[in-house]
Amino acid sequence: MDSSTIFPVRGNLHPDGLYFTYMLVGSPPQPYYLDFDTGSDLTWIQCDAPCTSCAKGANAWYKPRRGNIVPPKDLLCMEVQRNQKAGYCETCDQCDYEIEYADHSSSMGVLATDKLLLMVANGSQTKLNFIFGCAYDQQGLLLKTLVKTDGILGLSRAKVSLPSQLASQGIINNVIGHCLTTDVGGGGYMFLGDDFVPRWGMAWVPMLDSPSMEFYHTEVVKLNYGSSPLSLGGMESRAKHILFDSGSSYTYFPKEAYSELVASLNEVSGVGLVQSTSDTTLPLCWRANFPIRSVKDVKKFFKTLTFQFGTKWLVISTKFRIPPEGYLMISDKGNVCLGILDGSKVHDGSTIILGDISLRGQLVVYDNVNKKIGWTPSECAKPKRSDSLQFFDGLPFFDG
Repeated sequence: MDSSTIFPVRGNLHPDGLYFTYMLVGSPPQPYYLDFDTGSDLTWIQCDAPCTSCAKGANAWYKPRRGNIVPPKDLLCMEVQRNQKAGYCETCDQCDYEIEYADHSSSMGVLATDKLLLMVANGSQTKLNFIFGCAYDQQGLLLKTLVKTDGILGLSRAKVSLPSQLASQGIINNVIGHCLTTDVGGGGYMFLGDDFVPRWGMAWVPMLDSPSMEFYHTEVVKLNYGSSPLSLGGMESRAKHILFDSGSSYTYFPKEAYSELVASLNEVSGVGLVQSTSDTTLPLCWRANFPIRSVKDVKKFFKTLTFQFGTKWLVISTKFRIPPEGYLMISDKGNVCLGILDGSKVHDGSTIILGDISLRGQLVVYDNVNKKIGWTPSECAKPKRSDSLQFFDGLPFFDG
């Protein structure tokens, strides 16, 4: 288990609101662009099975053969159907799935199996059997993102996720990393396996471990805007769950913390920024009496957000800092907008969700072997290990 594989990442926070990579699936291998999502279990590709409700997609729909359909008795089928309303169906001819996402969009289909072609870090190629969703019915906002992509790449801790499948076949150690650049053009890279995890300079926190938790959770004990604490809700001593979610464009705070942050941001009105009610890009936007070309032009008016993990004692705690560039964005109207939203109706309503806007400029690693989450600041241009650079430069990227 000494292999790792790197995937180039395309996308941006605005206007697309998603980051995606590509995979080569089938015989002969066909490319599919997938929104990489640490908050999703199942990888699925739009599929002509036939398609009931599918978007055009970036590539031709996957066309399954009868032999590609996964039978209900397969262990991963039982795993996928375990959490579904209808439950496991032993008498069915195929393994049906249905997923509903936080924005109430959904994907429905059957499980399929086919060859996945991977390039590993030593430059060799490996083909392996891979189980994924053959998606023939998508509903809701999801259909908009499927203009540029063909589906979702599930990277959670669930047994059906891509890294879990690769680890169970002895191809990689179950470690995931991603790095999204802060450049306006977006992009970056992600990797599976532990060859590209820096040996020093990483901050690590323990992953919350529970059979029912397949997301990447940890606990935060303190949250500050500048030097001002924001409420985590409940008792003062109570830690709050925080979720790292690459499938979410923006960051979400529980209601109390969000309200206190918005109240703290009222102070920017006294320094030349005025709230814009006509800009509906995000709930809170400000205009200035000078042209705003990037967040750098206005960052001096805002403060750094600091998450503190482990203990409230500053000397021995671990911190994740989000500068203004990690929670602000420039709208098409040239205003600066707050990329932190009210999360009271997202997930369980009380969890902090770190989305792409706040994960940019950081190499984030999910180590499922040692059950910990780590990060270190990075420009996200290339993986850090020098022997990987030639491999990364030689990767085929995206057309268009």
